[in-house]
Amino acid sequence: MDIESVVVGGGPVASLVVLKTREGDGSSGARLLPIRVGSVEATSITMGVNRPRGGRPMTHDLLCATISALGAKTASARVMAVQGTTFFAQLELVCATGERTFVDARPSDAIAVAVREDVPIYADDSVLETASMPDFRGVEREEERRELSEFHDFVESLSPEDFNVAHGEKEGE
Repeated sequence: MDIESVVVGGGPVASLVVLKTREGDGSSGARLLPIRVGSVEATSITMGVNRPRGGRPMTHDLLCATISALGAKTASARVMAVQGTTFFAQLELVCATGERTFVDARPSDAIAVAVREDVPIYADDSVLETASMPDFRGVEREEERRELSEFHDFVESLSPEDFNVAHGEKEGE
């Protein structure tokens, strides 16, 4: 999945990270997965995407450095389950021995690490079935393509005779 958008809310406005299925993933069109996160976590995800230079490491940077110092690397972030409005995730780590281990995490933390490590983000099919919604912009684009195709076919079917009517005359007069 890709990060479609991150909304850093404040006060009564909720913070969200919206994940989007990648094109050609075998699904019947792109799907959006909105996940409510804290404003601090949304900011951390944004900072991981934008990668500001310098400064002291933030918590997710520290976690990435710790994983590396222990001889492991992050392989993926996975949104594994949803219960009500609560999502559950895991970080997939690969140890120096090649052994894979999965560490439970909040989705916001797993995504914040994933963007820093440039690793894939996955969502379980059951999560997508339960909590995703269609990408309506994709539906709109497809409708526009269909309409343009129909108009193109109409224009291609026109002949010069279709325009051979004098102004104010009706065809057949």
